[in-house]
Amino acid sequence: MNCYRIEGGNRLSGEIEISGSKNAALAIIGAAMTLDGPCLIHNLPDVRDVQIFLSVCSEIGAEIEILGKNKVRLDPTTITKPEAISPKVSMLRGSYYLLGALQSRFGSCKVTMPGGCDLGVRPIDLHLKGFMAMGSDIDIIYRNINDEELWFSYDGGTDSMPDQGSPDDFTLEPAFIHCQSKSGKMEPASIFLDTVSVGATVNILLAAVKADGVTVIDNAAREPHIVDVANFLNTMGADIRGAGTETIRIKGKPYLPANKEYMIIPDQIEAGTYMMMAPLTGGDISVMNIIPTHMEPLTAKLLEMGVGVEEGEESIYVYSHSGQPLLPASIKTMPYPGFPTDLQPQITALLCHADGTSRVIETVWENRFGYVSELSKMGANIVTSGRLAVITGGVKLSGATVRALDLRGGMAVTMAGLAAQGETIVENISVIDRGYENAVEKIRSLGGNITVFEKEVVR
Repeated sequence: MNCYRIEGGNRLSGEIEISGSKNAALAIIGAAMTLDGPCLIHNLPDVRDVQIFLSVCSEIGAEIEILGKNKVRLDPTTITKPEAISPKVSMLRGSYYLLGALQSRFGSCKVTMPGGCDLGVRPIDLHLKGFMAMGSDIDIIYRNINDEELWFSYDGGTDSMPDQGSPDDFTLEPAFIHCQSKSGKMEPASIFLDTVSVGATVNILLAAVKADGVTVIDNAAREPHIVDVANFLNTMGADIRGAGTETIRIKGKPYLPANKEYMIIPDQIEAGTYMMMAPLTGGDISVMNIIPTHMEPLTAKLLEMGVGVEEGEESIYVYSHSGQPLLPASIKTMPYPGFPTDLQPQITALLCHADGTSRVIETVWENRFGYVSELSKMGANIVTSGRLAVITGGVKLSGATVRALDLRGGMAVTMAGLAAQGETIVENISVIDRGYENAVEKIRSLGGNITVFEKEVVR
């Protein structure tokens, strides 16, 4: 098992180049599977989730050609079967974009249930309801103890477990999702999302991009990578309007010629992570190759906490005011343009150093405070109740052996280790590799004392 060894207490200072957006990359790779020609994607982050998804697309028949650092050529025209049933599909959440993409391409699909970090209940009912509105019949497929497939019709509810037969006959989780359009192709529809969902917005958009007519998504997610996916598809020949607003209109095109190049936007979550490392360690960091407007929810909170923030055209300089303590703050995660849930663990680590009591309310995922127990091992004073965390700051953290429980929580304990007294060991760092490109090299370039070593697992 690979681990981080961190010697805390170093002031981080310097410039850092932000990689392409992981969330945009996964959605754009999925979108590329709808095309009728090859495309060339630049600024693709070299992270584990992207590597796995590219491998999945290769397994279903797409031609994947790595042309250099962060550049790949994708050709989906070689896909011959609408199935993605590799075990790799269950290794990441973003694989569910193949549901929309394959239905757009073939009118049907069979896809292994998606995976990802354990952040509580993460149903995909909004995705499936959208597909149903566009004319798809949906079945949830289980495997019994004899490895036989058992099909159950999905009726639009969040609970897809079968209500017949002995529970011992089934695996604990459904194995596959099968979607079949009644007419053999996706039909246009007007779809209102009961709650704002990034994944459902993208998936319905992908399913609609070749439908014969206009599909309207109301209460759509507005995140920057939603806009990026729409821009990508429009570059490849699609007709999508309204991305970045609450209403997206997709005029289906039967043929998307592609044969274009596209540059993925910078990763706002990676950028925010490094922005917070400056006040966390009493340092100053210039975060380069970003879109400053994407960072406004975090920038506003850092200014509220007494942190210096100066915006450039494609950069943000973040610095600590000498001799001034960090001020406490209240954070409430919300869909964009609210404070992003993917920066919630990192800012909680920062608030441990604020001079006073802070509150964090998590409204997106029900189980995002798992990392708090790891911060507590380092001396953090955090009390959680449901979706609320109360942080009593001003306590100097001490190094300890902690575990990365998920991607963003893992980076939060890594950040805490950079500011703590003594040595911190972070176990299970493979989950951090899912979303941060060259994290060790980047932190070391800023002056952080961090190395990777292999720890023997005792069984």
